[in-house]
Amino acid sequence: MLPGRVAISATIYRFTISLSDVDRGVYEALDLRVAQHPSESKHRMLARVLAYGLCFEEGIELGRGLSTPDDPAIAVKNLRGEMSRWIDVGFPQPDRLHRAMKAVGRVAVYAHKEPTTWLRDLERGKIHDKASLELWSLPSAVIDALERRISRNTTLALTVNDGVLYAEVDGVTSEGSPVRHTLG
Repeated sequence: MLPGRVAISATIYRFTISLSDVDRGVYEALDLRVAQHPSESKHRMLARVLAYGLCFEEGIELGRGLSTPDDPAIAVKNLRGEMSRWIDVGFPQPDRLHRAMKAVGRVAVYAHKEPTTWLRDLERGKIHDKASLELWSLPSAVIDALERRISRNTTLALTVNDGVLYAEVDGVTSEGSPVRHTLG
């Protein structure tokens, strides 16, 4: 660090989440602390929270963040501590997904912005078992509504029913459907 410079630390958000994923039969009360890296937008940080809820299963944990680029945003580990699912947020490059698919085999990505160009790049890229990738676009309307309502300590109700994601904060509900993409 340069003399006179102060490192900017992560901002910690606490989410008390009531998760009701009717489609998967998952009902949980979650207490989640999320570190927003100084270079991470609030939009992306909220996409990580939504992906965590949509993928919740035993052994799930948030990654160490943007400062550890070789790690996924979210991982699911089995009882032996081995990664059994790799979950990323954003627009990872084909080579990253190739390595993840070879290492883990179960890989999901949640895009938080318009994915057309990224999907085209993935189609052209070399990715192990490309057809098995789970590629999703999160509904921007839900993320945008959350971005306007959250604080550093937020109570959030997430419900998934018939493919629709409902997110409620302070009595205001936003909704949208995550969209699944496939590669050839």
